[in-house]
Amino acid sequence: MRVYVFLACTFSLAMAQQPPSPPTTTLVPPVRPFRLPARTGVETQMEITLEQVLAMALANNKDIEASRIDQLESEYTLTAAQGAYDPLLNVNSYWEQQITPIASALGGSTTGSLLNKTWLADPGITQPLPWYGGQVKADLSSIDAYSSNTFLSLNPQYETALNFSYTQPLGRNLMYDSNRHQIDVAKKNRSLTDEQFRQRVMAIVQQAEQGYWELAYAYNNLQVQLEAVRIGIQQDESNRRQEQQGLLAPIDVVAAQTQLANFEVGAYAAQSALTGAENSLKELILPDRSDPLWSTALMPVTPADVKPPLIPLADAIAEAMANRPEIAEVKINGEINEKDVRYYRDQTKPQVNLTALYSRAGLAGVLLPPGPNPFTSAFGPLVTQLNELSALAGLSPLSGVSFGSGTVPPVLVGNYGHSLSGIWAGDFPTTEVQLSLSLPIRNRTAESNLGKSLAETRRIRNQRQQTEQNIQSDVRTGMENVQMAQLRLQAAQVAQESAEEQYQSEQRQFRAGTSTLFLVQQRQATMITARSQERRSEADMSEAIATFQLVTGTILAERHINLSNKQ
Repeated sequence: MRVYVFLACTFSLAMAQQPPSPPTTTLVPPVRPFRLPARTGVETQMEITLEQVLAMALANNKDIEASRIDQLESEYTLTAAQGAYDPLLNVNSYWEQQITPIASALGGSTTGSLLNKTWLADPGITQPLPWYGGQVKADLSSIDAYSSNTFLSLNPQYETALNFSYTQPLGRNLMYDSNRHQIDVAKKNRSLTDEQFRQRVMAIVQQAEQGYWELAYAYNNLQVQLEAVRIGIQQDESNRRQEQQGLLAPIDVVAAQTQLANFEVGAYAAQSALTGAENSLKELILPDRSDPLWSTALMPVTPADVKPPLIPLADAIAEAMANRPEIAEVKINGEINEKDVRYYRDQTKPQVNLTALYSRAGLAGVLLPPGPNPFTSAFGPLVTQLNELSALAGLSPLSGVSFGSGTVPPVLVGNYGHSLSGIWAGDFPTTEVQLSLSLPIRNRTAESNLGKSLAETRRIRNQRQQTEQNIQSDVRTGMENVQMAQLRLQAAQVAQESAEEQYQSEQRQFRAGTSTLFLVQQRQATMITARSQERRSEADMSEAIATFQLVTGTILAERHINLSNKQ
């Protein structure tokens, strides 16, 4: 204890021997001029309404344009699928010259070679039918044949044939085939892209509206912060005058300038937020970076929407179930899967095709004049010997045997047109009926595809239930957000009015000498915060209403947007 007392006395004596500190003096800081710099890249300004913003977003937004391209591609896909029933015109033609060595006069030539020339043209048309998987084929074959064969009575010859065939499946592909399946799926995909387009438009409209209200808040908040700077400048000027009059201490001028500097920070931050909000909105509504509106300040003039929708929760959920594109998309996916099930089930059937063929042939040619026939001359000595033997045996000669060139029916003599007339008259018809059967032993491919599509049916059913649950959650959350936004706005309005009254009262008390500068500045900061919070609550209320309209699927109707005129 004695040690502690000794140390304490020693410290007190040392402090008493030190010279007293000089009094501190507070210097009045110089006046700081406030200047809000011009915004980067902004040269002009224009007023803009919410309707103009939405119209520009629908016309210029790249995501919406991509959805329009998806719609166009789906139309092309459908047209391509329908092209399976386009008639197919085909032409097969050739010219051939062939010289064949011949070792015997019986081959039709005495020169040791035989010349054959052939011209063929075979135009035809194939037409798949959209009913019951049938297919019709027709072709007209024309052959112009010339030969040096001496046995021919008609040279050149004109061979023609008109052929018809109809193939009808009786098992697989009778009620549903690949062509009909592709067309049905393409139609459903077109409807699906329409719903996806509607969903994308709804999302962009909501984003554009949200961006508009964010820009409106940014402007309002900048005005609030600039008003705070103006109040801070007035307070700073007032404090400086009173300090010069000896009514306030220099430290009060420092306090006023501190408050002013804080307000300036808020103004700079508000302008930065304004530029960010404006650029975000321009990204949604401008077509490209060269648009002149990038250098224009957009000033919102549409009043904030602060009237909440009055609708019961059950009605809002029912409305969302009827209007949300997600429900329609799941339904269309289910319909596409039903087409897949039908097609793959049909593919498990045996393939039985009935084909009916009918053709008419025509033949005509130029009749050659009679002349020496090598075939007749070759058998002449044999006939003479047979006649001599017959005379020795007392038999009659072979006078009825003739090896001449013979006669050609007049119906075959003529030109190419005469050959065609034979087709028209139906002189040489052919009728044929074919039945073909193809039955895979196991057919695992079709059975696996069918099983996969049936499994997809269960997945789509689960997806629909999950989508409906998500939509109900969205509606409940959206309605709650609207209610809370409304209450926050009402509270912010009360807080702003109260903060205004408190500030005015504190100012009067300060001028009367019954309050302090600290309390006045505290009321100033509270009032500025309340003003900014009121503007924030107004924007939040408008955005909450837009989001609620999105989750209920009514945002396009509320904004009078007709997609049939926008596609």
